[in-house]
Amino acid sequence: METPSIMATTIPPRTDAQDDEALMLAAVRELVAKRVAPRAAEIDERAEFPMDLKNLFAENDLLGIPIPSEYGGLGGTFLTYVKVVEEIAKACASSSLIVAVQELGMLPILIGGSEAQKRQYLPKLASGEWICAYALTEASSGSDAAGSMRTRAEHRGDSYVLNGTKIWITHGSIADVVCVFAVTDPSKGPNGISAFIVEKDFAGFHVGNKERKMGIRGSPTVELNFNGCIVPASNLLGAEGEGFKIAMKVLDKSRPGIAAQALGIAAGALDYAANYAKERVAFGKPIGQHQGVGFLLADMKTEVEAARLLLYEAARKCDEGAPDVTLWAAMAKLKCGDVAMAVTTDAVQVLGGFGYSAEYPVERMMRDAKITQIYEGTQQIQRLVISRAIVGKGKPPTPA
Repeated sequence: METPSIMATTIPPRTDAQDDEALMLAAVRELVAKRVAPRAAEIDERAEFPMDLKNLFAENDLLGIPIPSEYGGLGGTFLTYVKVVEEIAKACASSSLIVAVQELGMLPILIGGSEAQKRQYLPKLASGEWICAYALTEASSGSDAAGSMRTRAEHRGDSYVLNGTKIWITHGSIADVVCVFAVTDPSKGPNGISAFIVEKDFAGFHVGNKERKMGIRGSPTVELNFNGCIVPASNLLGAEGEGFKIAMKVLDKSRPGIAAQALGIAAGALDYAANYAKERVAFGKPIGQHQGVGFLLADMKTEVEAARLLLYEAARKCDEGAPDVTLWAAMAKLKCGDVAMAVTTDAVQVLGGFGYSAEYPVERMMRDAKITQIYEGTQQIQRLVISRAIVGKGKPPTPA
């Protein structure tokens, strides 16, 4: 009996979607090489949002990848989206947030918005005409977003009146639209939190202090103040009390986006360190051929590829709407964030004194990497999510 060809039976043919993704990623790599990488050091040094790159990404349809085509987006997969963020982050972490935070800000509308809200806002966000942001965190409400939120929203006639302050809001100072979470019924705990679409021109909305940060300096992070901010009742997302559920569903898809940023930072640092190790000569040969450096690079490469496989699987879970997507999103964010910090630290070590100099990009990459272990849920919160998925939350003891 003739043995069937392995090639013919085990490798499926490429699909149109895969071809489209390959073309997009090739175009993104070219844009990054020609337009993003040459600007990365300047963006970091000047700590200014690169509006020119925002416009460039908009012109190339990178801001609406996961938005369905009926709302002006590309209708692309979440897997494609994370790969795009990764490619940009290899050169500039701040610039990768232009794509990632646009996705973060629009997700509450995509997940909890009415048809009218989607048609009103998503096309402008997909095209890049409007920039969006996501406002959940407060001074006393970070990891404990459900239990410590203080921003209030009071229903008055055909409007809601918001009062409170949000902090650490990425792109809050340049956003045209912000999805804001506020307490509508404090007696109901998490079920008393609601979500609202707030436009920058609404009365009572003010941008507060801008943070001076260790890294991602080209991405503005600010305080937002709501002082009697009047929001039309039609801008309530979903029903009253559904805000926290919307926020948690958003995190299932935003955490892989941050994981993609972290992976890109790590991959960029690895590439730079590896090339340096091939060219830098010590004791008569390239330092990469010395076991001490070679083994370091081997570990860096292994960790980057392991993180990539985990992230891509999490992205596929998002595309499938898998029931365990929360677990996979947390694992991807945890792994990629830790790998970004470890690999960038080792990249600085490979370059030695040059690695510590701001003249070389790995110093910036190391600073940028740290935030990926903090925002969108700290690494400790990710471990909590993962452990609860394994063994449950636990129940209080039954009274005797």
